[in-house]
Amino acid sequence: MIRLTVGENDQIEAILTYEQGRRLAASDIVRARPSPYDSAVWQITPQGKVGVARVGDVEVWVTPKLAIDRLLFLVGYAADPKGWRDDLVQLDIRQSLIPAVAQALWRQVERALHQGLMQGYQTFEEASPVLRGRLREGDQLRRHHGRAIPMEIRHDDYTVDIPENQILLAAITRLLTVPRVDERSRRHLAALRIRLAAVTSLIKGTTLPHWRPSRLNARYHTALRLAEIVWRATSPEHTPGSVATNGFLFDLTKIFEDFVTVAVSEELHAKYGGAAYLQYSCYLDEALAVRMKPDLVWEFGGIPRLVADAKYKQEKPAGYPDADLYQMLAYCTALRLSRGHLIYAKGNAPAASHLVRHAGIEIVCHALDLASPPKAILAQVNGIVSEFF
Repeated sequence: MIRLTVGENDQIEAILTYEQGRRLAASDIVRARPSPYDSAVWQITPQGKVGVARVGDVEVWVTPKLAIDRLLFLVGYAADPKGWRDDLVQLDIRQSLIPAVAQALWRQVERALHQGLMQGYQTFEEASPVLRGRLREGDQLRRHHGRAIPMEIRHDDYTVDIPENQILLAAITRLLTVPRVDERSRRHLAALRIRLAAVTSLIKGTTLPHWRPSRLNARYHTALRLAEIVWRATSPEHTPGSVATNGFLFDLTKIFEDFVTVAVSEELHAKYGGAAYLQYSCYLDEALAVRMKPDLVWEFGGIPRLVADAKYKQEKPAGYPDADLYQMLAYCTALRLSRGHLIYAKGNAPAASHLVRHAGIEIVCHALDLASPPKAILAQVNGIVSEFF
């Protein structure tokens, strides 16, 4: 097994066979290409994802520049802004990403199951020699042609095999397959899987069952949010011709976009009311042929009043990328707004403002410092929203 470690914004060179390099290049986890000077040496560059993945006999670890607790705060807040608190998951920030997530998951699941597994009523349909519940007459006649046994029945059972427990089991099972889970976490996760042995395991390729927060499942909420995060991060996107991978990966662009849009929406609603729409659908041209989807549009009285886009990317040395300004100009023009906002992860350039010539449209670039503590990050969001109007 070959193990490679590369920073989120770095590039490394590694000696790989042609087949190993080709698989990495097709995996969409990192960009891999042979060196122009030596075909046995491959240049490995991350593509916006952090975590660990195993591709064939090569294990790739992409380390984030963010502290682990900050990264998980961004992910968790976007999933549940009201219920997520950074003090609920006590993380050792000296750990790397996978051990930290594994530790967080088993601690939260153990806390959720401390009073025992939740139970609920589930409806089952099956063939049985004994009548329970109701007879499904149509299925009985269609499948058994007048025979009395077996009987096609529908009945309700009070069981632990409910969506909440299925989600916890699915996340635990997935995480146990991830490379670099520490031994202590692996033991705890394996023990939890045994406790959930009476729960149905999800078939590979299926989606998580739906659950709804309520007073009855309140003790499960944090564990369920974290389990959903684990499920998404361990679900590789399979496209035609892609290489199967096994690992745990966060898409930093999506994490930043989700956090910014959710946090800004919450702040806008608290201060001004109105309605915030994520991935707002609008058109650039009169023929409605060119569709655009700004990350966030806020409406008041049914009219767009604000547009914002979140951008997690490297700044160029001279400032923010010009293409983002052109994109925001198109949004503002199509939505008839005199001001648009770009929110970046803070890097080398300070906040900036650009007044477009002959158009009267101002494009404001904001910088969000993700290295700050969670409360300070939310305070920055509050400050950015205050500058909108």
